[in-house]
Amino acid sequence: MSIATEKPAAKQQLFNVPNQLTALRLLLSIVLFVFVALEYYLTSMVLFIIAAGTDWADGYWARKYGQVTNVGRIFDPFVDKIIICGTFIFLAAVPGSGIAAWMAVVVVGRELLVTALRSYLEGEGADFSASRSGKLKMVLQCVAAALSLFALYRGAERPEALDWALVASVWGAVLLTLYSGVAYIQRAFVLLRAAA
Repeated sequence: MSIATEKPAAKQQLFNVPNQLTALRLLLSIVLFVFVALEYYLTSMVLFIIAAGTDWADGYWARKYGQVTNVGRIFDPFVDKIIICGTFIFLAAVPGSGIAAWMAVVVVGRELLVTALRSYLEGEGADFSASRSGKLKMVLQCVAAALSLFALYRGAERPEALDWALVASVWGAVLLTLYSGVAYIQRAFVLLRAAA
């Protein structure tokens, strides 16, 4: 195969549908942060839900059509962390969001730790793919962020049931974030011990 034919194939693989959806999610996250800062909370919630939906869509497409790429394996989790960590950080700065600053620190810290462990272990040839608790953590974080944005949109008029749902989802997300972080650390120790 000539270099001329290899380059278009590589370009096509780089700009496949899953990677385009991931790029769209990154763009949506930037727009989302602007709207949160401007206090357009309903618009922010809609943008967040759309962005979170593209995360599911790009993964489904990549697996179904065999379009999993090395670029996607790096780009997709990076964008996930941008939107989740960024949203929690922005919301922690807003009174009444239900998300405290320390909660955002827990979320960001866990993501940084797991990213560092994954980078090192997969560089050593180990499989450190996402666990079930990690995926469930992502779902709960998305629910908590969406409910927080909706609660801010409703303001003082929000029903008590919404406050209870917000508290339950935020604490559930934080606790599962901690649990999944510990689970990843234990898994990393097992892999490191096996490699020693």
